Amino acid sequence: MNWNHYRFVSVWELPAPPRAVYAQLERVEDYPLWWPQVREAGRSDDGSGTTRIRSVLPYDLVTTVRERRRDPANGILEAGLGGDLDGWARWTVTAYGPGTRVVYEQEVEVRRTLIRVLALPCRPVFRANHALMMRAGRRGLAARLQAV
Repeated sequence: MNWNHYRFVSVWELPAPPRAVYAQLERVEDYPLWWPQVREAGRSDDGSGTTRIRSVLPYDLVTTVRERRRDPANGILEAGLGGDLDGWARWTVTAYGPGTRVVYEQEVEVRRTLIRVLALPCRPVFRANHALMMRAGRRGLAARLQAV
């Protein structure tokens, strides 16, 4: 088993229309406004940028983000990741009852040295750290959608 390989799936249900949710998710540079763990997010050009993320544990992850797919008709946003995390991430936004279901999928290999060294003993802690970050992201997005 590769202890530095992670696959995450998170599902968010939000009381807002899919179009509004998608519009927020495609503006990565605005993530720090509603997602506390996304400390910085900026665009280098129309298809790429960088993010700096820090959840509960005392380390930052810096990634380059390269757009791979933007498909509003099917509610899909997908990006390739490089830097401290190497892999991909995808948002899939669909109608669900009176609101929206968002599925976030991420498959990455950790490149940051400290996390690689601690992978075996700390893997459950790293996974919990990610889960806390995703929970805060859902809450933040829900609040942002109500305010807009």
